[in-house]
Amino acid sequence: MHLISVLDAKDYFFEILNLAKKIKKEKYSDIFKGRTLAMIFEKPSTRTRVSFEVAMNQLGGNAIYLDYLTTQLSRGEAIKDTARTLSRYVDAVMIRAKNHNDIVEFANYSTIPVINGLSDLEHPCQAISDIFTIFEHAEKDKSDIKLCYIGDGNNVCNSLILASAIAGIEISVATPKGYEPDENILKEAKKISNRISITHDPIEAIKDADFVYTDVWVSMGQESEAEERLKVFKPYQVNSELLKHAPNAKVMHCLPAKRGLEITDDVLDSEKSIVFDQAENRLHVQKAILLKLIPIEK
Repeated sequence: MHLISVLDAKDYFFEILNLAKKIKKEKYSDIFKGRTLAMIFEKPSTRTRVSFEVAMNQLGGNAIYLDYLTTQLSRGEAIKDTARTLSRYVDAVMIRAKNHNDIVEFANYSTIPVINGLSDLEHPCQAISDIFTIFEHAEKDKSDIKLCYIGDGNNVCNSLILASAIAGIEISVATPKGYEPDENILKEAKKISNRISITHDPIEAIKDADFVYTDVWVSMGQESEAEERLKVFKPYQVNSELLKHAPNAKVMHCLPAKRGLEITDDVLDSEKSIVFDQAENRLHVQKAILLKLIPIEK
């Protein structure tokens, strides 16, 4: 069983959330004694790497960090050969890759669980954790919750749309023209929920929102587009003026944040911000994901 897309967790989505809630309250230890997670990173990471590594350590297991550039993958080894080899060594693999299809191919040849730690298409672990944080802070029934995402229709946005659909909450997305979320992702999400809206107007999107979420305007690998993106996304900044249209909303960001660009300091550091609760919850949800995917009994 793999977690490549949020859709892979559709049947056990709430099981992960409930388990994460339990784990956050209780100490789990030695469950993964003798177990190992390999973590392959083709892109930089702070929260994903640390949360998975600490999660394995606190559960009694081990985590091995593999920089893509220091593996034979960087020298042209076939993905399927690496997948087959690691399947003989470790109990699960978490991959952060530039190309989503590389993770899919790896999973096709792996006999152990493969977890998407971020690709150009999705960031499922982040989105599942974000829903956990939303439910933790929500002051109303989940069916009445509205999440507003403002900014680039990127991998985080794609996964949030899927996760919101599965979780049963409304999501409204505001992006500039040409930067909308993936069409296939939207198609799949709309098979699950009719509470998804896409607009180019952030004020329209934020109306009645309980949670307002944003992400960087220039993701890893898009540096060559930076100048154009900064111009296009300027009207999509999450600032105090925009939040006047949703005065009671809590603010979210998956981090790292480019302060002064997609979000202002006064908002990120305000009482409305639950950004660092999000960051903490990555650890608890990561534990739940690992416990769901890695068999405890060999």
